[in-house]
Amino acid sequence: MLGTVIGPRVRPLTPLGRVEALGRPFRALRPGAALIGLVLLALALVWSGAATQRFDEVKQARAAEVAKKRASGRKGDLALYQRINDRVDRGENYYTVALDEQRNNHYPTRPFVTVRMPTIAWASVLLGPLAWKWLGLGLLAGTGLAWAAHLRHVTSLPERLLVLALTIVAGWQAVLPMVGLKHDVIAGLLLSLGFALYRPGRWWPAWIAVLLAVLVRELALPFVLVWAFVALTGRRWTELRAVLLLLALCIAAIALHAFAVHAAQLPNDPQSPGWTEMLGLPLVWGSFADVTPLQRVPAWVAGPAALLALVGWAGLGGRTGLFALLWFGGMSVAVALFARSNTFYWVLLMLPAYFIGLALAPRALADWVQSALGRRARRHGTLIGA
Repeated sequence: MLGTVIGPRVRPLTPLGRVEALGRPFRALRPGAALIGLVLLALALVWSGAATQRFDEVKQARAAEVAKKRASGRKGDLALYQRINDRVDRGENYYTVALDEQRNNHYPTRPFVTVRMPTIAWASVLLGPLAWKWLGLGLLAGTGLAWAAHLRHVTSLPERLLVLALTIVAGWQAVLPMVGLKHDVIAGLLLSLGFALYRPGRWWPAWIAVLLAVLVRELALPFVLVWAFVALTGRRWTELRAVLLLLALCIAAIALHAFAVHAAQLPNDPQSPGWTEMLGLPLVWGSFADVTPLQRVPAWVAGPAALLALVGWAGLGGRTGLFALLWFGGMSVAVALFARSNTFYWVLLMLPAYFIGLALAPRALADWVQSALGRRARRHGTLIGA
């Protein structure tokens, strides 16, 4: 019987408690299942390399599309956001400016999600570009240190040093001078920081970071849904109420944003081409390679590295491993299904935390191999009972 001892009684574990009781889940695999899993993983790693190579063709098509649009007068997303910020800094209304600039530069303004939330533009008026550079650096450093602290009880010192290094490498865009124009980079940093800051009974720092992330980029909202699910399965009722409040605030902010965009739209405003390309996992792994230093290595290395990061998180176990698997796996599926070749930057919402999984991958693979060899370790974790 799975349970936690409370005096002479045994209280059944919550669904989340059952996951936590497994400890490192790859250690619990039966030899036959572990061996089959390793074979499938090897095939997936080979395929991920080939799929990432295919993404080069997508990048070439995207480059041709960008060149065509620039020839028609469009100067790129960052230039667009800079012009919007400059006009807001001169006292103009954000929504009037944003739709005017997008309209004049052949960007769609329908539906409302094609217009960014005003948070970054308003903050830029207060902070300025130099402050954004230091803020990005501070967020990156804080995220690395927070993850080293979060994993201190389940990792060795070399693993934690690798966690710090991978955070810096995967989050390198945080130190760029134009980081204040990159909504997805900032939102990804805030989500990664919030994930690392979470502790049972002390969730408010994570609550604040995640709220800011959604106010920067509405695509961060699924993170809140995952958090609500995990709080529900863990029967953390106070935390669940706080997360539902967070969800309500985020939805209200997005609704106000949608209302303001609609109020500034014109009948003949351009429509987005939609999000139904369904380019699949090649887009996910290729996008990771495109926005990280993996772009400097061959595709047959970049693709497997991106996949192994998810394997590392899956092998961690516990609440953190489950949350990572739900968030990173779910977001990867969303990118595979709905992202276009020119919205590859959606994967930035998972960075830099996603690639911390590479620091955990060796232990996950070792556990997996040990199980395949029939050397299963005794189950450990929060399991107490009979």
